[in-house]
Amino acid sequence: MPKQISVISSVKDIYKEEFVANQLIEAHINPSLSPKMSHDLIDVLYTYKNAFASNNEPSGNIKGNEVDITLNIERTYPPVLRRPAYPASPRAREALEKNIQELIQLGVLRKVGHNEEIEVTKPVIIAWHNDKSRMVGAFRELNTYTVPDRSPIPRIKET
Repeated sequence: MPKQISVISSVKDIYKEEFVANQLIEAHINPSLSPKMSHDLIDVLYTYKNAFASNNEPSGNIKGNEVDITLNIERTYPPVLRRPAYPASPRAREALEKNIQELIQLGVLRKVGHNEEIEVTKPVIIAWHNDKSRMVGAFRELNTYTVPDRSPIPRIKET
């Protein structure tokens, strides 16, 4: 039996080493931590790795905490929520398509068919910083049509 446990622990160590090499490559662990504290910190990060943002899951991935946003469709949307797209250069269009595909893969956005009668269209721009692109849009007007969540986050003392 002890051989089997050592094999399992060595496989776990291999996965942990891959995690440290791939996910924690840009993390800066305080050098004043003792080796044991540093090892314990890496153990906690590895154990709860799905709770943290990563390259594959930039918003984290805690199952059961998904948020549904409901829009009020009883009143018509004003023209401020129906705007045509801004003109874009080929470079910006390519970056925009890449950003949209990433958000679709992450489940943040979904494609909408022509028959779904979506009345909200907002233009977005591409902001560039250090040769990286980020999609930016102003959706403040949309908040007036968002149905507020009537069950707020519970307080820690109440749980």
